[in-house]
Amino acid sequence: MLYRKTEKELNRFKLGNKALLITGARQVGKSYLIREFGTKNFESFIEINFIKNETALRTLKNIKDTDDLFIRLSVLADKPLVSGNTLFFFDEIQEIPDLLTHIKFLVEDGRYRYILSGSMLGVELKGIRSVPVGYMDIHDMYPLDFEEFMVANRVQPDVIKYLEDCFEERKPVEEAINGRFLKLFNLYLIIGGMPEAVQKYVDTQNLSEVQQIQNQIIRQYREDISKYDKENKLYINDAFERIPSELNSKNKRFIMKEMNQKGRFETYRNTFIWLRNAAVALPAYIAEEPKVPLELSKKTNLFKLFLSDVGLLASLYAKDGIQLKILNGELNINMGAIFENVVAQELRAHGFELFYYNSKKNGEVDFLIEQNACVVPLEIKSGKDYLRHAALTNLLSSNEYKIKEGLVFAHCNIRVEQKKTYLPIYMIAFIRRPEVPKDLIYSLDMSDITVPGKN
Repeated sequence: MLYRKTEKELNRFKLGNKALLITGARQVGKSYLIREFGTKNFESFIEINFIKNETALRTLKNIKDTDDLFIRLSVLADKPLVSGNTLFFFDEIQEIPDLLTHIKFLVEDGRYRYILSGSMLGVELKGIRSVPVGYMDIHDMYPLDFEEFMVANRVQPDVIKYLEDCFEERKPVEEAINGRFLKLFNLYLIIGGMPEAVQKYVDTQNLSEVQQIQNQIIRQYREDISKYDKENKLYINDAFERIPSELNSKNKRFIMKEMNQKGRFETYRNTFIWLRNAAVALPAYIAEEPKVPLELSKKTNLFKLFLSDVGLLASLYAKDGIQLKILNGELNINMGAIFENVVAQELRAHGFELFYYNSKKNGEVDFLIEQNACVVPLEIKSGKDYLRHAALTNLLSSNEYKIKEGLVFAHCNIRVEQKKTYLPIYMIAFIRRPEVPKDLIYSLDMSDITVPGKN
């Protein structure tokens, strides 16, 4: 079984009393992970899939009240219901969204525990993030990030710790180790993080079989487009098919007039929202100013669109022979699209919103993130000329923004030059948001305040 960081969320769920909703793209491993967790941690694990089990779908529609729901659940259960030790897993919950309105009452009842998931939740349940407040936690699951990929390839914990220490201390990695991890990262660019693809590689080391799995996943995405948005499927399919070529263009941005001469932004806006909500694509929006918070200068009509998994993107470029070139470490090929995609994927998996910066005065910087109440610009370089980055230099020299440090990720070792830090591309794995403490208690004593002049 592949190690997934989502296991931490499942363990938190077990210790609490809320329901848990796990969202994410198709084939990122949600159902498998929940199934493994449920069978190991509960005396009775009951899985109900509302696409595969039409009887369950019919049975749980038009529920009258919570008592009625419990009766129907007991009918569907294929195992004894053990109070305090039964986990219900409702999979493909988007097929019966009315069930979500009852989660509050199921949680309050307290007899059983509940995990919900589905492949198209972002599309079907647009208002889910406000329902039901206080009774259900929500966790977004992504393909394996590079750290999970390292674990899958038997990299030992003390080696990962060594790399992270080098990152934190800004000290070069021992050259032999650095070279090995640059090669492993090249492999990750081809395989990506879809669990089935990663497991196939771990079991066989056969990249042809890995690509077959990637092709199947892409076909499933295309089927979802046809199934879930019949009205706009031509627009959505057009946008989806254009992602590889747009990422390979000079500025990597979507230009409406190139998609459809009669197209308007509003026509296509819902298309991009669909791709984002389906977790098929990751949009990166332009931030007009590199100031905290970046959200305030976000422009939603200017964006780049990345695929949710870099391995899927690499498979779409396969006819150009790019995979063998990546494995051979040919830095003279244009891998900018793949490098930027893997960084976008990694940042999003670590909880960052995706922003980039562009201005006529300073030029374009690939990504902007917020860390410790500061903006940090990131430049992603796929070739040998990683020391050339005029836009980043301009931004770091600006007295207006006073940015403390810029990071350049490339096929290199760690090197610090004034405000620029050069990092091997695989160290994007260590760019993380600080964990929010479970309890943030702040006490302010106002009892000693008296009215001026009054004894």
